[in-house]
Amino acid sequence: MRLIVLGCSGSGPGPGSPASGYLVEAGESRLALDLGNGTFGALQRHLDPWELDAVALSHLHPDHCSDMASLVVHRRYHPCPPVGATEHRLPVHAPAEAPDRLAAAYAPCASERAATDLTDVLDFHPLGEGAVADVAGAVLRSAAVDHPCEAYALRVEHGGRSLVYSGDTGPCDGLVELARDADVLLCEATWPHVTDQWDAPPSGVHLSGRQAGEHATAAGVGRLLLTHVPAWYDGAVLLAEAKETFDGPVELVSPDTAYDI
Repeated sequence: MRLIVLGCSGSGPGPGSPASGYLVEAGESRLALDLGNGTFGALQRHLDPWELDAVALSHLHPDHCSDMASLVVHRRYHPCPPVGATEHRLPVHAPAEAPDRLAAAYAPCASERAATDLTDVLDFHPLGEGAVADVAGAVLRSAAVDHPCEAYALRVEHGGRSLVYSGDTGPCDGLVELARDADVLLCEATWPHVTDQWDAPPSGVHLSGRQAGEHATAAGVGRLLLTHVPAWYDGAVLLAEAKETFDGPVELVSPDTAYDI
């Protein structure tokens, strides 16, 4: 298995990175985890979009799914698609509201939206607590996490290896259980644990660097990769926090970098 970072900037694209998006290569499977602002362009540096086997969206905030509109345009209007490619809709594993929300983002006016629901190119599969799906031989699992909207952590398994992606979440047992004994936890670290605004971060939104490390330790993961750092915070501070609470290997991811699982 291999993880390629398409974008890792938290809450929106930053000056050096698109928003959240990742490409997972697992055997013959090619799976995108989230496609936030700017990630579709990055994807094309690493893979012909027609070669995607599926997309999994952790939740429907724009910084994690807005480039789905670009993916739809590519599949719907590309002048020279591969032979047979347009006969197969792309599986999209996402929260239940994804068909309506993504169609509204793609076609914002009512008259246009009445003429499209994206199902000519996308095949929607709702995520849920404990859901399991096959993606070209890889296994995709999901667990509900703590965020203001319906949100899931995602686990990809193949050939005895496992990667867990936190999506966006506050501290929660669901992430720990899904990440139990995973080889790699790709975990958000969105803010410092203590700031001038609070003595401890608010619950139910995001994790601090310290909390990311705590979740990795509780789950017994092999390696921790930190992501989703907003442009206005120093990733080195969050990395130092995580190292204080997790004894294993910890890295701060960067765009266009590949990590073997």
